[in-house]
Amino acid sequence: MNYFSHPSAIIDDGAQIGKESRIWHWVHVSAGAKIGQACSLGQNVFIGNQVKIGNNVKIQNNVSVYDNVTLEDDVFCGPSMVFTNVYNPRSAIERKSEYRDTLVKKGATLGANCTIICGVTIGEYAFIGAGAVINKEVPDYALMVGVPAKQIGWMSEFGEQLDLPLSVAGLSENVTALCQHTGIKYQLINGEVSKCM
Repeated sequence: MNYFSHPSAIIDDGAQIGKESRIWHWVHVSAGAKIGQACSLGQNVFIGNQVKIGNNVKIQNNVSVYDNVTLEDDVFCGPSMVFTNVYNPRSAIERKSEYRDTLVKKGATLGANCTIICGVTIGEYAFIGAGAVINKEVPDYALMVGVPAKQIGWMSEFGEQLDLPLSVAGLSENVTALCQHTGIKYQLINGEVSKCM
């Protein structure tokens, strides 16, 4: 075994776990789960069968990652945040054939106690504030807060808010901003943020 697993963790036969990953107290990893390298699964985490997790993903305490959720590399899931996989659940109605896919792209942060309604894609390096409820697509680098969540700004890959407007409507040229910690420049073009090359 080339990963760490606490004695209280339950890892079902067939689960794939990458090297140098850490599985902590009372975690349950289902048989079909695929977990990359150098991941950290905090106390009381559940990973479903149809879950794919990339490398260097950090899942904090009390998070359940249900079927049909994909987390790309470097995703951060804050304590007690919530994924769903059925849009309109009823206890008496079987809806396992109606699971919706949720994709969290590279480098995104999902803040503590936020809720991700199934069927959405969260863009690269997006930042979801604590307690927010996401019920629609989230652009790359977007800063989202509230219930339901609304975009209030843009975040750098370092995790610093960028001095960029939400859009460039009415402006005659593209807008750029500098991440003060890294010196990397970002540009806003047609409502999308990207790194300047």
